[in-house]
Amino acid sequence: MRFAPTEDQIDFRDAVRGLLADTCPPDAVRAAWREQVGEVPGGGDGRVRAAWDALAEMGVLGVMVPEGSGGLGLTDEDIVPLLVECGRAALPDPVSSTAYVAAGLLRENPGRSTEALLARIAEGSATVLVGFPGSPYLTAAETADVFLMCDRGEVHELTRSEVTLEPVTSVDGARALCRVEWEPSDRSVIVGGFDGSQAVTRAFDRAALGAAAQLVGLGERMLDLTVGYAAERKQFGVAIGTFQAVKHHLADAASAVAFAQPLVLRAAYSLAQGDPDAPVHVSMAKARASAAALVVAEAALQCHGAIGYTVEYDLHFFMKRAWALASRYGDADFHRDRVRAVLLG
Repeated sequence: MRFAPTEDQIDFRDAVRGLLADTCPPDAVRAAWREQVGEVPGGGDGRVRAAWDALAEMGVLGVMVPEGSGGLGLTDEDIVPLLVECGRAALPDPVSSTAYVAAGLLRENPGRSTEALLARIAEGSATVLVGFPGSPYLTAAETADVFLMCDRGEVHELTRSEVTLEPVTSVDGARALCRVEWEPSDRSVIVGGFDGSQAVTRAFDRAALGAAAQLVGLGERMLDLTVGYAAERKQFGVAIGTFQAVKHHLADAASAVAFAQPLVLRAAYSLAQGDPDAPVHVSMAKARASAAALVVAEAALQCHGAIGYTVEYDLHFFMKRAWALASRYGDADFHRDRVRAVLLG
């Protein structure tokens, strides 16, 4: 049992990190905002097309897609480290929903249209969003092609014309959030019965783990930005990074992220292996990652001072994404309760 990336996974992760550094710099995230950000007029759709297309070309969008459908046929253990890098770059595109949650759901529950949709996911020509009961808000919904909506133990496949979208404002404008309304019908069901309940549970676990992975990446990026700032910013003629209070804040933040990462990798291993305890491991990872990202965001803001929250400064992109994802698919308290319920039987 291994809770650290293999050499191949590290090489793939590093390649994705370099690709996103080139295609999704902070200015690209700024341009993706639907609302105005500082002097940027807004009008973005929550997408960074250059990054999405490059990820498709590299094979990232097809990691979970079977080889017969044009993908790489890999597992949760392979894609989760890449989602960490998506978080590190604050990439707003729904890579986790499409390439991880939807691709995993479709390949494990094949149907008449599954192979064609999986092939489109792998080539980057289809954006697929997955929705869950009690959470009608989806990101980048206005640019989605297919919606896999989970309801009462069933998974429904809907096209863009079969849902109603109502744009709503998010603290993180790059998410281009919409309220999605739809009506279930027998003809839209692609998985139901016992298989449907199983599929919904696994899809939710993957959605939560995808968010946890991105939170780890966001925490790492905020920590890097803050360490760099503390080394340059001077008070009383010395760098603020030499102050004991600042060191303590950063040490606590670094420890929080360091403890979250192996839990995320452990949950990925459990899902890939079909471990019956996978939901517990996912909840442990999401609870720890949510809490860690919030700790880092708080420390980063305290160390930067007021400049850290200004829209002209890049830090706010990563903080706002962390605030949004920390509660997405269940906040830390939700997942602690989920673990507690299992442990207490």
